[in-house]
Amino acid sequence: MTVRFLGAFLRAFATAWTLAALLIAAPAAHAEVSAADPIDAGMRACLARADRSSTAGQIQCMDDARTAWRRAADAALAQLLSKVPGAQQRRWRVSQQKWVAWRDAEDTMLGAAFATTSGSSYQLYEADMRLQPVRDRALALRGEVANATGKPARARACSADARCEHVSYDLNRYYRQLYARMPKHARPAVARAQSAWREYRDATTPLIDEHARLDLLGARLATLKRLSETVNNR
Repeated sequence: MTVRFLGAFLRAFATAWTLAALLIAAPAAHAEVSAADPIDAGMRACLARADRSSTAGQIQCMDDARTAWRRAADAALAQLLSKVPGAQQRRWRVSQQKWVAWRDAEDTMLGAAFATTSGSSYQLYEADMRLQPVRDRALALRGEVANATGKPARARACSADARCEHVSYDLNRYYRQLYARMPKHARPAVARAQSAWREYRDATTPLIDEHARLDLLGARLATLKRLSETVNNR
């Protein structure tokens, strides 16, 4: 298991209250990110403010960080497009379009999932789970900028990679669990989000290496596992 992949699993258990602690106390699990990243540092400072100690205040801190990470993702994509040839530029633009479509579908699914819960802690979980995909995308694009060579990544097919196969199996298993636990009227939102994620995955994996593919799959597995354990908790 790669260090970055372990980080994706750890994020499954991160909450608004523990996210900053994970970033500081578990640097090995987040080796791809400096704990001093200005956006993370800004969010930690915001969460520690007395006037943001309420649930609404904590959520606002995470929403502000989400907006900042979205801008960071846009900036990283622009840098990446300036470094790769035309064919890859087009493919990265499609990847971003698919990511945006998935992000929107995911937000709808998260709203439906957390509507089955009650309590301020679940409001914080939801805000954190809306933040993480945007942060992950920005960091992934930054990584691609740093490693851009103009040559497309050459990852083995998932069927030839035992780690990829194993994670994909668990991912599908938790998706089925989540779908079954959701109220019937909300299941289409889950199906749409998963379909949009698959389209994003399929558009992106030909552009990235095996480690980045494991990060992408691991983050999805973490989300589905967390949600399947959260739905209907009150």
